[in-house]
Amino acid sequence: MKIVLNSFACISGLFVGILAYMFFYANRKNVIHHSFSVRKDTYEGKELSVFFISDIHRRRIDGQLLKKVKTLGSIDIIIIGGDLAEGGVPLSTIDRNVERLSQLAPIYFIWGNNDREVGEAEIRNIIEKHGGTMLENSDAMIQNHPLWGICGTDDPSSGKVDVEAALKNIGKYSHVIVATHTPSLFRKVEKICSPELMVAGHMHGGQIRFGRFGLHPLGEFKEAGGKARLISNGYGTSLVPLRFGAAPESHVITIKY
Repeated sequence: MKIVLNSFACISGLFVGILAYMFFYANRKNVIHHSFSVRKDTYEGKELSVFFISDIHRRRIDGQLLKKVKTLGSIDIIIIGGDLAEGGVPLSTIDRNVERLSQLAPIYFIWGNNDREVGEAEIRNIIEKHGGTMLENSDAMIQNHPLWGICGTDDPSSGKVDVEAALKNIGKYSHVIVATHTPSLFRKVEKICSPELMVAGHMHGGQIRFGRFGLHPLGEFKEAGGKARLISNGYGTSLVPLRFGAAPESHVITIKY
């Protein structure tokens, strides 16, 4: 009996230890820096710095994360790539997260599949309160970088996605960034144009994975020929506040042009 109890205690302790590790792993404040140059024939020695964060869900944006971002230089724009929140997240937490991000740079927001669970009007009010721009199948010129436009789509969960509407004004810009919550829309974008940068999140890198095995692929950054695409693991979690093998991440992307 004593052997059974000792074995049970060891197994329980190991299980609790694994859960604790997965919890702390899920709450790391990773900021990954990427850099690339656009086509050399248009290079003019300028830089655009983008902070991309998606899938915040229930996490809080704190001073430690902002400090890490600031160590990588000044930020020109912030893209919140959907799932800023989910059902059950207090509006005060969402408001505080957006307020803190707005301290870094102007915000551009696109919808994720969970955001409307807390109320569409409420999310709109918070983004607008802090001077942010809602990109809903629409585009905007990037302040202080007039050659650049940013286009964003609604999320497929809304039934309102219109990629063509999001890209209808790309002729106004020399360079374009396209933001979608789900990377499955990349293919539709590429049928219309070839943006300098595409960003997405949504899949959490699988969130809990063992080596090659996970519900979704790991996020990745790919660059070739002056074009780049980023699929992020996301910053928060869904269903359970745990991660394994797919670290949380946010991104600073420096584009030389």
